[in-house]
Amino acid sequence: MDKIRTLIDETTLAAKVKELGRKITERHRGHEVVLVPVLKGSFVFAADLARQIDLPVTIEFLGCRSYEGTESSGVVQITYDLTKPIEGKHVIIVEDIVDTGLTMTYLLENLETRRPASLELCSLLHKPARTRVPVDIHYLGFTIDDVFVVGYGLDYAERFRNVPFIGVLEQGAAAASKG
Repeated sequence: MDKIRTLIDETTLAAKVKELGRKITERHRGHEVVLVPVLKGSFVFAADLARQIDLPVTIEFLGCRSYEGTESSGVVQITYDLTKPIEGKHVIIVEDIVDTGLTMTYLLENLETRRPASLELCSLLHKPARTRVPVDIHYLGFTIDDVFVVGYGLDYAERFRNVPFIGVLEQGAAAASKG
């Protein structure tokens, strides 16, 4: 059985998501916003966040990968692109975690070429100790230490996304899940 140490519990997550939704609502009052969740990790966060925004919201998913196992490869690959244009729209990228900043820099530059009216970033988590390229996070949930986290959509080898809190895999659990 895998052991996961709780880092951020469900109650704390819910309160922070509500606060982020309120901030987005206040900043974008009078506008429709397009949320762009980055798949797969941000889907749980994005669903909860969308329900906390008191504005018209549309959702356009974007899939990319830069991780293999627990390390960022540094090479970003878009695996699923937006299905509708975002030109002239107020766009908020919804990310689970900003780690090195490489993936997010690539995505921000890519989406900026599509000429949105505004482009912002909302990230549930940020690991400043791993930052290689600084990224402006407009709406941030939590700053965390340099630990590998799972739960609330985040995974290890496609597992643990359904854990309802953010946690750290205890030593040995990750190795056991490789088999």
